[in-house]
Amino acid sequence: QVQLVESGGGLVQSGGSLRLSCAASGRTFSTYDMGWFRQAPGKEREFAAVINRSGGLTMYADSVQGRFTVSRDNAKNTVYLQMNNLKPEDTAVYFCAASPRNLVVPRRGFEYDYWGQGTQVTVSS
Repeated sequence: QVQLVESGGGLVQSGGSLRLSCAASGRTFSTYDMGWFRQAPGKEREFAAVINRSGGLTMYADSVQGRFTVSRDNAKNTVYLQMNNLKPEDTAVYFCAASPRNLVVPRRGFEYDYWGQGTQVTVSS
């Protein structure tokens, strides 16, 4: 079992940056692939980024490729999402999630077993 707590959300102007953090409890953080998902009002949750357990492999949704960077610090049990050049369409609740299933790069919600409570990101135009 792992508990996840996101932080770092807020209100930012278009073109600005935010860095989200997700702190995990427990001693087995390095055995989880970690993903970031987001859900905009009235829309389904969608995949944003994933980083594998070692940190050596990352993948991004086309909509955030080149603007977002996912990273992790296994010594601190934390995964990050650096978001640059934010756009109004990035407005959403952002969730981190943990997958212990040893898949290649899980990108679908059902491949994750643990979820944080989410943090709101609002980008004004």
